[in-house]
Amino acid sequence: MKKQINTSLENIGKAGNSASVTPAYWQSRRNFIQKSALLTGAAIMPSTLASFSNTKITSTMKKDDISLAQWALVDEIKAGKWKNLDFPRIAREIFDLNGIEFVNTLFEVPHVNYLNQLKQNANDHGVELVLIMVDAEGDGAEPTPELRKQFAVNHRKWIDIAHYLGCQTIRTNCRAPKDTDLKEALKWATESYQMLLEYAKPAGIKVCIENHGGVSDDPDWMVDLVKKVDDPDFGTYPDWRGPSDEFDNVGYLKKTIPYAFGQSYRNQPTEEQSAQMIKISQDSGYKGWYGIESTGREAIHEGIKILKKYL
Repeated sequence: MKKQINTSLENIGKAGNSASVTPAYWQSRRNFIQKSALLTGAAIMPSTLASFSNTKITSTMKKDDISLAQWALVDEIKAGKWKNLDFPRIAREIFDLNGIEFVNTLFEVPHVNYLNQLKQNANDHGVELVLIMVDAEGDGAEPTPELRKQFAVNHRKWIDIAHYLGCQTIRTNCRAPKDTDLKEALKWATESYQMLLEYAKPAGIKVCIENHGGVSDDPDWMVDLVKKVDDPDFGTYPDWRGPSDEFDNVGYLKKTIPYAFGQSYRNQPTEEQSAQMIKISQDSGYKGWYGIESTGREAIHEGIKILKKYL
């Protein structure tokens, strides 16, 4: 018996282990877009997804800027020191940064009133909502058609939320089962992301992959996937990590930064090594956000200092 695909918007919030949500929130996409239109003033016709393609977000950044990745302060959040709604204030008052990058599992209950308050808080502090990092919603290189479809379906609510908040991008994970043939993984991932992009593109949301293990740690495979999917709204999100015998972070950045919609900045062992990574990004022609993901306030302040020095 084939596993039933969970396509009900009411049940999508139960897929994976993402933050708990109220079933009433997962209304139809049509109603969600209508609410977005009323709040943004956009003339969105609800009859088809294509009808709101004119709201597509494209990057207009002409210079680099620094954003704060929420995961850098995850220990504080888990300790109950502050909540997701406080994130814009933290970014501005503590770090004086212009952008923030969310993690989906740290949203408490993202109903419409909650999202409106989050948007208002960001506006009050002059902070741009850059992207949502999506975890616990499936893998981009699943071995069965049912799981690949479920991956795409699971991410739809986060595309809707990203669109509603005015974010540019969602970040996904793509690892594939252990010891999977790379060509098979490429075929599976191509299908998954093309399905996901069918939903994301009309909303003006870009989709990217962060190197979080498995096939996504292979820069050549990642470049092959970007070329295979062949969509201007699909790309990479290089995580700098740190130099190690298991992962060539310099080589990875060189190969994947030309296709990046963002990147995860992490302090390297020395300032010179951090400066080298920044220069690689600049030499590639990259213009955009450097999302600081170094852990803790002290490390974040250090990263800001280095980035401001070399950008």
